[in-house]
Amino acid sequence: MSRPLAAANAAYRHMSRTAGPFALSATLRPLSTRKQSTCLSASVQVDVCVHGPGHIQGRVRLQLQQMQLHCRWLSTSPRRHDGSQRHGSSGQQQPPPPPPPPPPRGRVPIFRLLLQALGGSLRSLFMPFQGATLRTLYRSNPEELVLALAVLVASAFVIAYVARIYFSYFNSKQFTRYPPEVAKCLRRALYFSNYAPDPKRALKNYRQALEACDELGLDPFSDDVLGIRIQLASWLERIQSYDASIKILELLLADCRRWVDLMEKDEKDGKAGQATAGTLSPRLPPPLLTGKSAKEAEDSGVDMTAATETVWGRRSRILRKAIGVSVKLGELYADEHVLLADKAHERLVWAVDAALQEFQRRATAGTKDGEGEWMSPVEMGAALESLGHSYESRSQFHLALPLFFQALRVCSDPCHSAVIMNNLAVSFAQHPVQPPYETLVGSVVETPAVGKEITQQEAQRAYYETAQRWATNAHQHATDTSGDARTPECDEACVVALCNLGDIAALLGDAREATKRFSEAKAMSEAVAFAPGVQQAAAGLARLQSRPA
Repeated sequence: MSRPLAAANAAYRHMSRTAGPFALSATLRPLSTRKQSTCLSASVQVDVCVHGPGHIQGRVRLQLQQMQLHCRWLSTSPRRHDGSQRHGSSGQQQPPPPPPPPPPRGRVPIFRLLLQALGGSLRSLFMPFQGATLRTLYRSNPEELVLALAVLVASAFVIAYVARIYFSYFNSKQFTRYPPEVAKCLRRALYFSNYAPDPKRALKNYRQALEACDELGLDPFSDDVLGIRIQLASWLERIQSYDASIKILELLLADCRRWVDLMEKDEKDGKAGQATAGTLSPRLPPPLLTGKSAKEAEDSGVDMTAATETVWGRRSRILRKAIGVSVKLGELYADEHVLLADKAHERLVWAVDAALQEFQRRATAGTKDGEGEWMSPVEMGAALESLGHSYESRSQFHLALPLFFQALRVCSDPCHSAVIMNNLAVSFAQHPVQPPYETLVGSVVETPAVGKEITQQEAQRAYYETAQRWATNAHQHATDTSGDARTPECDEACVVALCNLGDIAALLGDAREATKRFSEAKAMSEAVAFAPGVQQAAAGLARLQSRPA
């Protein structure tokens, strides 16, 4: 008998002796027909009775030096028990122990679920590399290892960058200047406004932020609290809720104007001569630290006297804010979705009038203690230009011209200067020739000879020629601007200037020049993808073709 077969028989005899209550039978046969086969195939059948009949079939693979046993259980019994479990001390069968109670079905936190999922993913990712070194992995799969390391490094950089952005955003100055209760609501409001748009939840958090400011006693006229209300109005405008945005700004404007009126009344009565605004009449709300409640200021040990502003400084800041809000209201009322021209004109007139009155007061009475600077030239120019557009929409071009001139004088942006020049060209081209044309005719028409009167035709032509010069200046100004100072506004201003030159040439009777200008405007509009310019130039060419020869 060969050595493998002898080893198999020995194993069989050993299994027969140790079978005990098992009934075991086996058959052996070589896996091949060779005489010196090193592998045998064995079929083993064991009959077991454990709480019922059982049946086991196995397959034994024997080699010269080791034996591998692979068994497949076909038992129908519910669980395995050893001899001590099947028989008690009295030799009788004991019932199986009761199953353990199920775990309580509570709600697992989402954070724990994410950690468990991440841990399982990492374990499955690194399981193939257990017991292997980088050198071994590099020798077996160099390309895959380098790629995997590159992906891991890139992922680490991305995670670090996202974490930095996250913490720098939520710990930025725009949030840390507020108390934690207010900052929490503002973060949620901005999240539901910009990242996951949900108007209802965003509005709810904005309202909660303002309520938290009131509960904590923050200064309602500080830049921080006023900024929340302005941000709310801006968001409402962005989602095209114009009525709600106008309502928010109207309430804000009314509060600011009421504070300024009360302060000026107390100043006339001699009650506003104190050093700080906190000592004013009880009708005026006292100022607190910016973005902090009075209790937080005391706990932090900040000098309240040094931190608060003076009465006149507070008045200057609130009046300046009111003027800006009034200008914004004028723009909203003039929007095509609202179209309340009278309301828009009223708000713009008040804004410009209040700004000019403050300039005049400072020029005559001087600057008070703590007032600081007044409106910047850019802010003043924006208010003047907005009022000029309001007069232009009301066909009061003789009133729009002085406002555009003043706006051009304080404008420092070359591209926007070209836009204002185009507005001047339009106003001159549509200026009325009947009175009050005499107020500006002397500035655009040469002084006539003694005894000669200027006719309406001469005045009209003079206005057209003046408009043509301003349009030419706008085109040249927008074309010559280059470098960092050149913005898309320059391209648009250049197109508008060409269209204005075409319209003015048509009014002067030069159809050839008008066709040339309109063609240039259309070509440039198509080059810069300026759709309104294409439409205006095409409309001008159509008008020229429809005119009788």
